[in-house]
Amino acid sequence: MSDSSGPGVDTLADTVTETHDVLTTRLADAEACRPTRELPRDRMRATDPFLASTSRHVAAVNAVLGPAARRHLPDGRRRTRELARQSRRLEGALFQTKSKLYGSTFVVRRPWASIWHEVGEELDAFWTLERGLVDDLATRTSVADRDALAERLFRAERHVPTRPHPYLPHRGVTGRVARQVALRVDRFWDTAEGRMVPEPVRPHRSREGRMTQYLLADPHVEGH
Repeated sequence: MSDSSGPGVDTLADTVTETHDVLTTRLADAEACRPTRELPRDRMRATDPFLASTSRHVAAVNAVLGPAARRHLPDGRRRTRELARQSRRLEGALFQTKSKLYGSTFVVRRPWASIWHEVGEELDAFWTLERGLVDDLATRTSVADRDALAERLFRAERHVPTRPHPYLPHRGVTGRVARQVALRVDRFWDTAEGRMVPEPVRPHRSREGRMTQYLLADPHVEGH
C-alpha cells in the first residue's frame, strides 16, 4: 500500500465525478427533448451525445479501472467481474435506447418513459460500482498513481467504442481486442452518419467548483 494516500487533490475521483455529472446532465437533456414538426430529428441531436459519451466511459472504465482494481484491491477480481456484469446491463439499456432512437421494430411499441427509467437505474448502479472502486483505490495507491489512472482513463475514452456493445467481452485480452474491433466499426458509422461524439472530461488538478471556474472564465469540463 502506498504512503501517499492522504489528503490532497484526487484527480481520479474528481474526473469520474465530473464525468458522472456530465452524463447525468446529458441524460436529462435527452429525456426532456421532444421532436417537433419543425425539428423532427431533435431527439436524435440530444440523445446521440449521451449514448456516445456513456458508451465510451463504460468501455474506458473496464479497460483502465478494472485492471487497476485487480492489481491493487484484495477483492479486485470479484469486483471487476461485477463491474463487467453491470456494464453489460447498462449497455443493454443503451442499446435499447439506440434501437428506439433509430426506429427499430423490436422496440417501437416500448414507451420512451420506460426506456429512460431503465437507463437511469442502470447508470446509477454502474456509478455506485465505479465510485466504490475509485474510493478504495484511493486507500491503496499514491496521488501520482491516481493522476496516471485519470490520464489513462481520459486517453482510453478517446480510443474505445462510441456505441453500446453489451454482448462483447469486457475483460482481459479478449475484451481489449473486442474493443479495438468495435472501435473501428463505430468510427466508420460515426463518419458515415455525421454523428457528433463529444470530448471526454479532461483530468485537472483542481478542487475549484464549477461556479468558481465559470466566474474565473476557466472551465475544465469539455464537450457539453
